[in-house]
Amino acid sequence: MLQAVFWASAALILYTHAGYPMVLWLLSRVRRTRSSPLRASTGDLPSVSLIVAARDEERVIADKVRNALALDYPRDRLELIVASDGSADRTAELARAAGADAVLELPRAGKVRTQDAGVESARGEILVFSDANTGLEPGALRRLVGVFADPKVGYACGNVEFTRGDGSNQEGVYWRYETAVRSLESRLGSVTAGNGGLYATRREAYVHVDPRMGHDLSLPFNMVKRGWRAVYEAGARGVEKMTPDNEEEYRRKRRMMSRTWLILLRGGILSPRGYGPLYALQVVSHRLLRYLTPFLHLIAFGTNIALLGSGWVYTVTLGLQLAVLAAAALARLVPGRPLQLARYYVLVTAAPATGLWDSLRHGVSAGWEKAEGTR
Repeated sequence: MLQAVFWASAALILYTHAGYPMVLWLLSRVRRTRSSPLRASTGDLPSVSLIVAARDEERVIADKVRNALALDYPRDRLELIVASDGSADRTAELARAAGADAVLELPRAGKVRTQDAGVESARGEILVFSDANTGLEPGALRRLVGVFADPKVGYACGNVEFTRGDGSNQEGVYWRYETAVRSLESRLGSVTAGNGGLYATRREAYVHVDPRMGHDLSLPFNMVKRGWRAVYEAGARGVEKMTPDNEEEYRRKRRMMSRTWLILLRGGILSPRGYGPLYALQVVSHRLLRYLTPFLHLIAFGTNIALLGSGWVYTVTLGLQLAVLAAAALARLVPGRPLQLARYYVLVTAAPATGLWDSLRHGVSAGWEKAEGTR
């Protein structure tokens, strides 16, 4: 029984990180019936409302407004809305001075309700959302909006890249892996999650969700349940600053995971109603098993110790696990990319467990951290 539990937990860990992407790749080679979403021609570009929810973002909001207004998109079809979530600084004043079409000064209610308010005042056919600290490339909006030429697409997220590249944070490695998986999911049908830096929905497809849950994970699966596709457009590019170190990235992901468990346990993502078999597999593989990984590691570690003496293979597997933990511990003292990757993996893997603890112990509020400095 111990052997079965050990090998099952180890197999699920390997499947989650390596097997699932391989399954997606193989399916994408076999299933060629789904083409990439169509892209609209210049004459067919829809009207767009770009909504930026911000709280105390006076350091970056003017640059964000200028960046948005400089995008390669017809100005008469672009409406820029800055929605301030009870900012106590000059966010609203600076956004207005920089040229935003509308600035909403709202009472503090959290990011989701602030975005809802932006949607209520928006006039565009396509609703685009972006964070205050996300700089968009000139063609990003045109590429993102263009996928809605496919009438089946209700949601699309862009490709947010990171500007820090000195090796002290491995978010770039993780994000390249994550976007590769996301691209395969999109090619097969729909993604299981988006990102807050750049995404869009049709006005008629927009979903009002629990303000404690957020859009990144809530919108894609809700779109699929309602008959829409949720896709990823790699050509819609944005850039953000990375977190300064792995520990800050761990704290960010821990905060995110406290919300994620709420979506997982109460938001309906695990309910198969409205899913096809493939999307159900994606949700289980990319979401449920990914978030259960820390517990699978604990099970594998504990059963591995109990199995010592039952064969040389268990000495080897325990040695490998201890080596990863030792590398993660040494990474704070010894420079080196392999050690930093090990530390990043351990911290990010621990985040779902500690996020669940936070959620159970303190609950989840609708409050949010401002964008600048969180990456």
